[in-house]
Amino acid sequence: MSHEAERLEPLANAPPDLAVLDGAEVFVLVDNVSDALSSVPEGVASEFQNLAAAGAESISGDGFCFACFGISLLVSGRIGNLVQRVLFDGGPTSLALEHNVPRLGVDMGGVDAVVLSHGHIDHAGGLPAAIRSISAAKGGQAVPVHVNPEMFSHRGERLADGRIFPIEDIPSVASLEAAGGAVINAPEARLLRDKMFYLSGEIPRITAYEKGIPAQVRRSAETGDWEPDPWVMDERYLAIDLKDKGIMVFTACSHAGLINVLRDARDRFAPTPLYGVMGGFHLAGKVFEAIIPQTVEDLRAFDLKVIVPGHCTGWRAVHRMVDVFGEAVVVPSAVGRHHAF
Repeated sequence: MSHEAERLEPLANAPPDLAVLDGAEVFVLVDNVSDALSSVPEGVASEFQNLAAAGAESISGDGFCFACFGISLLVSGRIGNLVQRVLFDGGPTSLALEHNVPRLGVDMGGVDAVVLSHGHIDHAGGLPAAIRSISAAKGGQAVPVHVNPEMFSHRGERLADGRIFPIEDIPSVASLEAAGGAVINAPEARLLRDKMFYLSGEIPRITAYEKGIPAQVRRSAETGDWEPDPWVMDERYLAIDLKDKGIMVFTACSHAGLINVLRDARDRFAPTPLYGVMGGFHLAGKVFEAIIPQTVEDLRAFDLKVIVPGHCTGWRAVHRMVDVFGEAVVVPSAVGRHHAF
């Protein structure tokens, strides 16, 4: 499928005609946490296992993966012998991906498309390098890169004393194209790669307690002044449909609210049940830790079989989820891990 074909597949109606996968795999290329030693359940391979499988002959300091504040997931879907791979976010900097990818034995030439979840640098900073690597491995072929226009706002955070602390802009459309990306810059939901992946549209904000980022601001396109921007309306999630299991949701930061994300996915794909969720749940920091009890309570309604919290979730939320749902369901993410579904 060409990027032109992807460009022509926006979705107008629910439920989307999402293909049912025989299986899926996720490589955690970037995440906040390094945890190569904790035992993991069946279907999950640790960083050390993956480093050894990629050819590491010893345990060395330079051989470990870099953990840093951000996230990048390589999501692979399989139907029979057909495999399609989507890079979901690129972490905060090229350093992490360029270090981790070869050590994990990941072939960037096998990546078929790139998706950016939203316009924050901890998800986008590594994308130009990733796109260059993918394009080079494909002999200079352009790489489909899915974004939406609101991602490219100039953002900042209002501090308690009223000062604005700017947030680094994400790479521009021009820079993504210069790296080898065929950029699809549109707000609508769409199906990707032979309908094996669903990229959401705007996520409805429904719950009373999930309020985005109250302190976030952005430059007004009209006046240039800082204006409130709490809702991060450019955020999107990725989803796949696993045979005999249901919908697996990938949410990189959940600024829309984890419950809002899951409600949208549940309603969009009904009657197919939700199977699991993986990514950043944004429940760290005083403002967000206050909603952990309500979030975890509302998670019960989805009866998820797999919960993989990472990135911005925070240890307090992870502990609460483990207490409520147990280790058989909750598997904290870590850089270098490989998950098979």
